[in-house]
Amino acid sequence: MTVTERDSLLKNTAATGGGDLRNGHAPPRHLGPLELSPQTRQRILIGIWLAQFLSALNLTLVPTMLPSISSDFNRSNQASWLGTSYLLATCTFTPLYGRLCNAMGRRGANQSAALFAAAGILACGLSTSMKMLIVSRFISGIGGGGIFTTSAIITSDMYNLRTRGFVQSIGGIFYGLGMGLGGPVGGLITDWLGWRWAFLMQIPLFALSLALTTCNLRYVTPGKKGSTMEILKRIDYGGSLTILCGVGSMLYFLSTRYNEARPWTDPHVYTPLAVSLLSLPLFLLIETRLALEPVLAPALLTQKVPLLVGGSNALVAVCNLSVTYFFPVWFQTVMLSSASTAGLHLLPNSICISMGSLFAGYVMRRTGRYKTLNLTFGTLPLLGALLFTQMHEHSSPAHLWLSIIPLGFGNAVVLQTMYIALVAHLPEHQMAIGTGFAQLLRGLGQVGGLAAASALFQSRLDVELHKRIRGAGAEETINHIRHSARLVSTLPPALQRAARDAYAASLWAVFVLAAGASLGAFLLRLWIPDKDLTAPQETEVQTESCSSSVCGGAESGYESDDEGKGGYAGNSVNSVRR
Repeated sequence: MTVTERDSLLKNTAATGGGDLRNGHAPPRHLGPLELSPQTRQRILIGIWLAQFLSALNLTLVPTMLPSISSDFNRSNQASWLGTSYLLATCTFTPLYGRLCNAMGRRGANQSAALFAAAGILACGLSTSMKMLIVSRFISGIGGGGIFTTSAIITSDMYNLRTRGFVQSIGGIFYGLGMGLGGPVGGLITDWLGWRWAFLMQIPLFALSLALTTCNLRYVTPGKKGSTMEILKRIDYGGSLTILCGVGSMLYFLSTRYNEARPWTDPHVYTPLAVSLLSLPLFLLIETRLALEPVLAPALLTQKVPLLVGGSNALVAVCNLSVTYFFPVWFQTVMLSSASTAGLHLLPNSICISMGSLFAGYVMRRTGRYKTLNLTFGTLPLLGALLFTQMHEHSSPAHLWLSIIPLGFGNAVVLQTMYIALVAHLPEHQMAIGTGFAQLLRGLGQVGGLAAASALFQSRLDVELHKRIRGAGAEETINHIRHSARLVSTLPPALQRAARDAYAASLWAVFVLAAGASLGAFLLRLWIPDKDLTAPQETEVQTESCSSSVCGGAESGYESDDEGKGGYAGNSVNSVRR
C-alpha cells in the first residue's frame, strides 16, 4: 500500500492502546506495575535479585580475606574499617533511596545504586593502598544499601499484598546465598587467584543486572518526576550528613577506646564521643524542622507498627552481624581451622536463610497471616545463639556445623514476615518511605551491632589475655595476639593454650550479645498486631492537603520510569492509587 503525505501519522493508534490527539483521545501511556507481562516481571526480578545477591555477598566477603589484605598493605590496625566503612555507607545512604524512588523513578534509583556499588567494587580490585581500599568499600556501600531498598520497593509495586510475601521470599534466597557464600568465596578466590579477583569478578554480573533493568524496568507509578534541580533540592543532605557524622564518630570512638585501648583522657577518645552525642539532637532538629523530605519521616515516628518493625529489624541485624563476623573467628582461633574451612561453617546459614525466606513466603501466601508464623519461628534465633555459647573445642561435629541452622532459618522468617507486617499497615503512598525507614533502622543495627560486638570482643580479649599471660614481654605478646588471629596457631604450646582460652571466653561474650539482641527483638514483635492479608487493600485518596514530604511526592499524575513518558491519569488535585 502506497503512503502519501496526506495519510495521518497517528492512524490506528487506538488499536495499540493510544489515541488520536486531534479527536481528543488520550496519548499512549506506559503500563503500570500490575499490568506488566509475566516475562517482563521475571526479567526485572532477575536483574534486581542479581544485584541483591552481589550486595549481600559483599557484606561477608571481606572477613576471610583480611589476613591477605593486611599483609599486602602492612596495615593490620586499619583492617577492621574494611567492614565498618561498607556498613557505615549502607546505614547512611539507604534511607535516601526511598525518597529517590519517588523523585527519580524506580529505575533511576535502582540503577544509581547499582552503579555506585559496581564503581566501588571495581575500585576495590584496583586499590593501591589500604586507605584507597577503605574509601572504595565506602563507595560500594553507598550503592549496596540502596539496592536492597529499591529491590523491595520494585517488588512491592509489581505484586499485590498476599503474593508479595512469596515473591519477596524468593528474593530472600538470593540474599541468603550472598550472605552465606561471601566468606567461603572470599577465602577460596584469595587462595586461588588473590583477593583482588574476589572484587573484579563481580563486575560482569553487575553489567548484566544493569542491562536487564535498563531494558525492562519501564513501568509507571503515581508521582511527579520534576526537573533535575527540583529532585536535588528535595534530597535531605543535612539529615544524611548528620547520620554519617554521628555514626562515624561513634565507630571511631569504639575503635580508639576498645580496639586500640587508649585512655579516656585521650582526645581521640572523648572528642568523637562528644561529636556523636551532639549529632543526635541535631539530626532530630533537621528531620522535624528543616528538611523538605526528611530521610526519617517524622510521621512514621508516631506510628506503632513502623517503630516496632524497625526496632526488631535493628536487633535482628545486631544478632546476624555479630554471628556472621565472629563465628568464623571462633574456628580460626579456638579450633585452629584455616580461613577457608572457617568460612565454610557459614554455608548452613546461607542454605537456611534461603529456605526460611521461601518457607515464610509460602505460608503467608497460603494462610494470609504472618504473626503466628513470626512468633513460632522467631524463637529459633535465640536457640541458635545459646547453642553458640555452649561450643568448645571438644564439641561434636553436629554441634559445630548445625548450631547455626536455627539462627539462619528463624531470622529469615522474621525478616520476611516483618516486611509484610510493615507494608500491610502503611498506605500505598507511604510504602517507599516506610521501606526506607525500616532499612535505616536495620542499617543502624548492622553497623552498631558490628561495632558493639567488636568493642566487646576486644575489651574482653584484653582482660582474658592479661589474666593468662604474665611476665617479661607479656604486654608485647598480648598486643600481637590481639591484632593477629593467624598468630595463634604458630605460638608455643603453653602460650597457644592461653590464647585459645582467651579467644574462647571473648567470643562467648559476643554470642551472649547476639542472644540478648534476639530476645529483645522477639519481645518487641509481641506487640505487633496481626492483619488479614487476603482482605482487599483500601483505596488511598490524596488531596491538596497532602504534602509531598508526607506522601512521597505522589500527589499528582503518574511518574514514568522511561524518561517521564508515562500517560497522565487523574487531575492535579486528586490522584487515586488502587
